[in-house]
Amino acid sequence: MKRRAFFPWLAGLPLFALGSGMGQETSPAKKLKITMKSAWGSDDPTRASFAFIHGLALAEAGHEVQIFLTGEATYTMRKTTVDAIKPVGWPPLSETLEKVVAKHIPIFS
Repeated sequence: MKRRAFFPWLAGLPLFALGSGMGQETSPAKKLKITMKSAWGSDDPTRASFAFIHGLALAEAGHEVQIFLTGEATYTMRKTTVDAIKPVGWPPLSETLEKVVAKHIPIFS
C-alpha cells in the first residue's frame, strides 16, 4: 500500500521539473581550444580531409582550432598532393585548405 501512496507524488515530478526550467537564462557557449590530429594521407582522400573540414567547421563556430599532421598526413601540405585530394561527398581539399588559411588556423606537421 505504501507504493500506491507514493505513486501520485512521483507522477507529478516530471511536470514539476519541466516548469522549473522556464525563465532561466542560458549561459553563453564556452569557447574551446581544439587540436585536430590526422595521420591520413592521400591514399584515403576522405579521411585525409576530415581534419581540415572539421577544424574549419569548429573555427566557424567560434572555437580556437589548430591542426596537427603526423605520418602520411604531412604530405597533404604539398601543393600537388592537395590538388589531387578530392574527398567523397566533400569539396576538394584545395578549396577547404584555402578557407583554413583564410581563417588563420595554424597547421603543424
